[in-house]
Amino acid sequence: MAFRMPVEELRARTRRRAPVAFARQVAMYVAHVRLGLSLTEVGRQFGRDRTTAAHACRVIEDQREDPRLDRLLDGIEQAVGSWKDMIAANFWEAA
Repeated sequence: MAFRMPVEELRARTRRRAPVAFARQVAMYVAHVRLGLSLTEVGRQFGRDRTTAAHACRVIEDQREDPRLDRLLDGIEQAVGSWKDMIAANFWEAA
């Protein structure tokens, strides 16, 4: 995991720790952009509402102008995409 953060912490209701909030925003962004989940579904998965997920996506998209963050997100998106493709291939092979 790029942020070394347990899923439980990403889904926690707290907003106190900036690193957790940023990691959550990245996870929401990737879930929406790379996995194709609706903003409503992203919010539900993280225990938030659709507007919070939309805000997270806007924040991360705006920050992609930073080359370091853009490279990090590219790597995460590539890894998630590979994982998604592998799961889909295994699903269809088993069917």
